[in-house]
Amino acid sequence: MTKKAIVKFYGIKVKAAERKGAERGLKLALEHLLQVARTQVPHEEGVLEDSGDPDKRPGAASLDGLHGAVSFDTPYAVRQHEEMDWQHDDGRKSKYLEDPLASEDATMRALIAAQIRREMRKKT
Repeated sequence: MTKKAIVKFYGIKVKAAERKGAERGLKLALEHLLQVARTQVPHEEGVLEDSGDPDKRPGAASLDGLHGAVSFDTPYAVRQHEEMDWQHDDGRKSKYLEDPLASEDATMRALIAAQIRREMRKKT
């Protein structure tokens, strides 16, 4: 007696689910980075802190064609970020975006991975 196996290939659905989860995860990761950066950004009147923006868009970058950025948009944002000798209030500092990007890397990756797993667990 010969046994037969039926194999169903769901590759297209799997890729679509992976992409959907990655998009959601990237959005959450960018929002997390912005939240942490806002706690460190130099604060005088709050203009620089309020100018922070997470941007998720399709593009030619790292996460399977997804690209994201967090930016602060004031004329002095870059200078505040780079001037290591400037004095800031306690807890506020230069490198307010670079440092959280490094320190929150594992958390951001975990957020993305969790959303991909969540999407993959959904029944197709």
